[in-house]
Amino acid sequence: MIHGYSAAVEPARWQTILADSITDPRELLTRLKLGLDLLPAAIAADQSFRLRVPAPFVDLMEPGNPNDPLLRQVLPLGVELDEQPGFVSDPLGEQHSNSQPGIVHKYQGRLLLIVSGGCAVNCRYCFRRHFPYADNNLSTAEWQQALDYIRNDCSIKEVIFSGGDPLVASDKRLAWLTSEIAGIPHVRRLRVHTRLPLVLPQRITEQLIAALTHTRLPLTMVLHCNHASELGPAQRSAIQHLRQAGVMLLNQAVLLRGVNDNLTDLSNLSENLGDTGVLPYYLHMLDHVRGAQHFLVDDATATRLMGQLLTQLPGYLAPRLVREVAGQPAKVPIPVELVYA
Repeated sequence: MIHGYSAAVEPARWQTILADSITDPRELLTRLKLGLDLLPAAIAADQSFRLRVPAPFVDLMEPGNPNDPLLRQVLPLGVELDEQPGFVSDPLGEQHSNSQPGIVHKYQGRLLLIVSGGCAVNCRYCFRRHFPYADNNLSTAEWQQALDYIRNDCSIKEVIFSGGDPLVASDKRLAWLTSEIAGIPHVRRLRVHTRLPLVLPQRITEQLIAALTHTRLPLTMVLHCNHASELGPAQRSAIQHLRQAGVMLLNQAVLLRGVNDNLTDLSNLSENLGDTGVLPYYLHMLDHVRGAQHFLVDDATATRLMGQLLTQLPGYLAPRLVREVAGQPAKVPIPVELVYA
């Protein structure tokens, strides 16, 4: 029993909420009391990358506000269909690192396991919106091959559960994978990248926490929170349950035009994350994935904002501004000069 945590939410409740996610643009606009003038473009863009958003995340949006920063992250827009030079289907070259089904091995000492191809929410800026998940839906034999890949490479010190969203997988699958990986002596750490504590906080159950923390491996969970409005009461409660279980919590955000591209929103995000015990880790420049060009913030604006942020926050609450470049051995830090008000 986790101290202070009641298992009042039955294990299947999160699955029911997930199954009932909004996938129809008309339903989303109607629920938020928005005019249907946005509907034709939303339907058109929805054909290439489907709308999916769970009700708990929609509940955090402001009704009647078409520019709500959470809505902008999920609502399909006609501009997504415009061709933009330099915006491609695989901006990080991951398909070259997808060495075998289920594995993306880009960096020394760590690799990604594609635990689930499904997500609870389809973020419109997602750099994997064109990823071949069907080719990474593993059979039992392929899971064993993926684990053998890790066993046979003693340089791998950290395994990262990724996706999709890995927490869409069942507790049973996550517990089995965690146990198998913990049995590989040279693996020292487990990391999970997820949006579910924010978009579907009901997923953070005692059973899930036990599935991920029952072995010798220390667990780090990296949340993907882009705006302070994503941290509602249920989300903060889910994060507290993870903290009580000893999970290290970090956040990486994406700098998004019309969502968080101003000093106030970036500062509020870091302050609110800090209040919940989550350390800001990275602030990512947008990956140039086809369909996300309308979110782009230019380098000059990004470095100016980061320079201002550094003068307003304690160092531990200031994320590192980075860009991911295909073929590079690590995230590429972007130089920033302090900007005084």
